[in-house]
Amino acid sequence: MPAKLYRIGLSPEERQQLTSIADGETGSKQRRRRANILLLADGSPAGEAMKDADIARSMRCQAKTVERVRKNCFEHGVDAAVERAPNAPQRSRRKLDGQAEARLVEIACSEAPEGHARWSLRMLAGRLVELEVVDEVSHSTVGRVLKKTG
Repeated sequence: MPAKLYRIGLSPEERQQLTSIADGETGSKQRRRRANILLLADGSPAGEAMKDADIARSMRCQAKTVERVRKNCFEHGVDAAVERAPNAPQRSRRKLDGQAEARLVEIACSEAPEGHARWSLRMLAGRLVELEVVDEVSHSTVGRVLKKTG
């Protein structure tokens, strides 16, 4: 079996900090669990240095969780391993604002192009780009807007 790639050695201050988090009644369950995982994985003389499988069994979590917490601590430090990861950046703003939605409904209610019985979502999306209402828009966005407007 290969040697552990991410060995954790906590200083006395870090052990004390993690102990207070693990024993605390405030904070999330996941935060306390990560603190306990690090305490059990500590390879310093004061630590227990348990195997990941044993830690996972005692903490009632997956071994992958233990590996991930250990790796995060090794790469980013104790605080980053215990705290929740920041949320992903927000998605881009809406493609179609109120005026663009109104223009879309106006086009959809107009007569279909020659040779077609009615507008398709792809034709509507192409027409919005053609009229420079938006730079680009997908047919699924057009469908969602039309469904919302009824």
